[in-house]
Amino acid sequence: MKKETLIEWFEQGTVSIPKLLFNHYSDLGMNETEFMTLMHIYVSIEGGEGFPTPNELAAKMSISSAVCMDTLRALIQRGFLSIEQDQQQNALICERYSLKPLWEKLIHHMMQETREVEKSEEEQEELNLYTMFEKEFGRALSPFECETLAMWIDQDHHDPIIIKAALRESVMSGKLNFRYIDRILFEWKKNGIQTIDQARKHSQKFRQNQQPKKLSSVNPSQSTSAIPFFNWLEQ
Repeated sequence: MKKETLIEWFEQGTVSIPKLLFNHYSDLGMNETEFMTLMHIYVSIEGGEGFPTPNELAAKMSISSAVCMDTLRALIQRGFLSIEQDQQQNALICERYSLKPLWEKLIHHMMQETREVEKSEEEQEELNLYTMFEKEFGRALSPFECETLAMWIDQDHHDPIIIKAALRESVMSGKLNFRYIDRILFEWKKNGIQTIDQARKHSQKFRQNQQPKKLSSVNPSQSTSAIPFFNWLEQ
């Protein structure tokens, strides 16, 4: 074999095909014949041939020209492939295949899949939120409490992380009830609190301005300890 032949092979270049397409073509509703037909069209377009014939495509695969023709027709009808027209400088109009519909379908699929994952994560986060509340309250939540919790998320658009922080704040303040937590969330939203760090700093700021309450030690010989306290209901 001549060296020039080997060089000619290498100079044919390579084709880069998105890995996402390999992993999800079946999810898009394509079979292997349809997928390979599109890939051969892709290779032809990359090589400067935008409108390969069914005979040319079939010659590169293990299907007949008739099957290739039917496959191309199905891909166009199902929105995976389109035919566009280009006007050349000599005023001639030529046709070429376009894979834009394929990429649009792939992008739509990936975006929908991402939304479904995000929705699943949000639902799990809300479930964990209910579980956390029931653990702190030491009982199952009442229908009214469940509705209040849902309103905080759906209507007031409080992040579950912020709701958990408000729950911890109510526990620290010794005011474990929904009215108190609702007031905390109201104050935080009014002051633009959106992160755990902001909530922590906001609480510390107000606690520093409060008179600490003294807790008597069980053992008289021990000194009393001061616990900063901020009553959100008094704001």
